[in-house]
Amino acid sequence: MTNLIKFTKMHGAGNDYIYVNTLIHHIEHPEEIAIKWSAPHTGIGSDGLVLIGKSSIADFSMRIFNADGSEAMMCGNASRCIGKYLYDNSLTKKTDISLETLSGIKHLKLTVLEGKVSKVTVDMDSPKLKEVYFDGKSGQMINHEITVNGQTFKATAISMGNPHLVIYVDDINQIELPVIGPILENHPLFPGRINVEFAQKLSENKVRMRVWERGSGITMACGTGACATAVAGSITGMTGRDVEIIMDGGNLNILWDEKTDKVYMTGDAVTVFEGEIPL
Repeated sequence: MTNLIKFTKMHGAGNDYIYVNTLIHHIEHPEEIAIKWSAPHTGIGSDGLVLIGKSSIADFSMRIFNADGSEAMMCGNASRCIGKYLYDNSLTKKTDISLETLSGIKHLKLTVLEGKVSKVTVDMDSPKLKEVYFDGKSGQMINHEITVNGQTFKATAISMGNPHLVIYVDDINQIELPVIGPILENHPLFPGRINVEFAQKLSENKVRMRVWERGSGITMACGTGACATAVAGSITGMTGRDVEIIMDGGNLNILWDEKTDKVYMTGDAVTVFEGEIPL
């Protein structure tokens, strides 16, 4: 008999994943399943696979596998969707949830309207400026010049539990992201590969951003990328600490709190559809 797995496709600001409750379904070889199910024409179609599970140190746990099968350490958009999934499916009655990830425990604060979660704020912890490796060493990279395809950019490297390279430009529409994105992702400065964000300042508290995600390519949005973009904007004097990040799939509000040094991300979480698929 074919083993059918129940799944839910969800998105946060257009960043879409397939969610499976591993408290019910055991998923072996998730790297292979992520590739198979994420395929847009022969599978469900998504940016990857998210497994929701139990945890001995938090309320629940999260594992994320990109569309290419690689495992990600953290995803802000996915964590918001998990908060909605847990509450809307009555797996918890709490509106403050702790979530175990590969980059530590994250805390979710749910906003509930008419019995359903409408938006989620995630405590993304403090940004790290010395956890992105380049030139074989750990150190800060702020407005560091990087030349790609004859173009020189000023880049800032920030870890939000996963590594990001943020580049502010005058006109984001002039950036050939399908060409430049993979080159920067696999740049020799970053032997572990890196997520890439191009950003354009629109005002002191509003930024347009596009993302090339490590392992997934161009995506509609990236929560940790939005956080890194806001932090980089503040560090380099481009923006303030409270910023709206406008992405292809939607907007996120990012606050880098000066007192706590923590980054708080607020945005939507949307259920697209549910179904069953053979394992």
